[in-house]
Amino acid sequence: MTIFSRVIKGEIPSYRIAENERFFAFLDIFPLREGHVLVVPKIEIDNLFDLPKDYLTEILEFAQPIAKAIERSFNCNRCGVSVIGLEVPHAHVHLIPINSANDLNFTQSKEKASDEALKKAQQKILSNLSK
Repeated sequence: MTIFSRVIKGEIPSYRIAENERFFAFLDIFPLREGHVLVVPKIEIDNLFDLPKDYLTEILEFAQPIAKAIERSFNCNRCGVSVIGLEVPHAHVHLIPINSANDLNFTQSKEKASDEALKKAQQKILSNLSK
């Protein structure tokens, strides 16, 4: 079982942003920028492009309102989308508020965010998710 499956099952605490029957979105605890969200399918498949076709379509549909909420919540030009998939063998999409391409640079060092910072980011996104 991957760490993401354990998060989805509630075995590992997370800062949940959204969930439906197929997907789970939560804050990355090692964010590139404040508001960095992971969107994860509930099925355990390593490579994003190995997902069933309906999941590939639906993951972006599920992510769209979250991305819009991120854009309303943080000082950014847009919400960037990235698929790296090297750290955890479970398909996932990164949604990150960005102002430049360098904001999506995964080679930069990332520090663990404090619980306070994560709660604050979660509340910002959740307050803008229903708009």
